[in-house]
Amino acid sequence: MITVGLLGCGNIGRVIAAGQENFKITAVYDVVPARVEEFAREFDAKPFSDFSAFLAEPTDIIVEAASVVAATEHAQEVLESGKDIVIMSVGALADKEFRAHLVETARELKRKIHIPSGAVMGLDNIRIGQISRVDKFVLRTTKNPKSLSREATERTQLFAGKAHDCVRQYPKNTNVAESLSIACGRDVDVELWMDPEEDRNMHEIFFEGEFGEAYIRIRNLPSPDNPATSYLAALSILTLLKNLDNPLVIGA
Repeated sequence: MITVGLLGCGNIGRVIAAGQENFKITAVYDVVPARVEEFAREFDAKPFSDFSAFLAEPTDIIVEAASVVAATEHAQEVLESGKDIVIMSVGALADKEFRAHLVETARELKRKIHIPSGAVMGLDNIRIGQISRVDKFVLRTTKNPKSLSREATERTQLFAGKAHDCVRQYPKNTNVAESLSIACGRDVDVELWMDPEEDRNMHEIFFEGEFGEAYIRIRNLPSPDNPATSYLAALSILTLLKNLDNPLVIGA
């Protein structure tokens, strides 16, 4: 049984906890004491409001399901404690210097940094961009204006450019772009649209190169208890955890 330390007791954490089978969440940490206490009671885990004490608890892996700020603040410390980490808030790795330092630490300490597929599909074969010519690599994201805290009466483009620039201008819409860029080994070209007729978060991936061409469209349903979170993103972490000890490895 894999033991998990969960960093973040929000909606994604609850999806993971509800799906425990071959793993057990034994320790939980959150900056909100009342939230971590309630979560710990509900899912029979040990609550922590002190991060050092949380890390000292014996667990096999730490899952970050909190925020870019939390991932940036704690990922290095997790690796240095001798534990692998799952990073949900991949936008933290948009800082290339931070990412390089984190990867080097993991290499030196023989630890792993796991990046789940999140709100998209196809990251496994997007990785051929690391070894093969890529001619076109575009992410087109379309959201309802309300999810972007804006108003619009017609489909409107908000951004067109490289992923690293989109990260700076729209920091809350970085995880998918950053995951794709890391997988491919090059910045994805990003288009961000708002459309009052679209009731879901839609991601379209256009990928062409010497292998051929691919088009992937994902229209995400929100998590049941939090409209701001993609249910697919939460499920992707759950799937990753369920397969950590599986000797049959698919697409990795």
